[in-house]
Amino acid sequence: LAHQQQVIYRVLARQQALAGAVLPLLPPQWRVVAQRHLKARREFLAMHRGPERSMLPAWRIVAPRPAAELLRAYRDASAATGIPWEVLAAVNLVESAMGRIDGISVANAHGPMQFLPSTWAEPGIGNGGDIRNPRDAIPAAARYLVRRGGLRDIRRALWGYNNSDHYGTAVLEYAALLRDDPAAYRGLYHWEVHVMTSAGDVWLPVGYNQPTPIPAKAYKP
Repeated sequence: LAHQQQVIYRVLARQQALAGAVLPLLPPQWRVVAQRHLKARREFLAMHRGPERSMLPAWRIVAPRPAAELLRAYRDASAATGIPWEVLAAVNLVESAMGRIDGISVANAHGPMQFLPSTWAEPGIGNGGDIRNPRDAIPAAARYLVRRGGLRDIRRALWGYNNSDHYGTAVLEYAALLRDDPAAYRGLYHWEVHVMTSAGDVWLPVGYNQPTPIPAKAYKP
């Protein structure tokens, strides 16, 4: 059900007229939730104004760590640093779909919280841990956000993750959803990996494993 919800939001975010017809049909409390989801998704769309990619990435899609284990890691990191757990969960969601994406980004970022190796190696960030292990990467992300001034201005700190106001707004929308309803975490945890391509919105399920990029139009799940 959570994956279906995700797909619906992805469709509505791109089809303004359809969203305009659907949103008034929702009860008021759920309309607000849907509007936040759509705002977050549209912020990400606004980050990608160029041609859509024709190739699927060289990723491996794996099952994430159990939801309770990740939630504990977010909360522990929050208690240690003061960065809200909801922000850490939102970063984990948008950077790697809660750890489902096992691969290196085009910017050479690694792991579930997508660190550059140079950033991970900074004193007080990676602390000798495993960049691919969420139990190490999540608290490292919290420490990184503190270093970027996140206790004073979390939006500005998120700029260090991605130099885009759209990115910060999207992350904070997801964080707000979790803050207002912590149970929403159970739904977001089950969201899957989708990639926008010239062949359409492609779902990469657990088990996808490509050592090199492949044409999106040739991919068959």
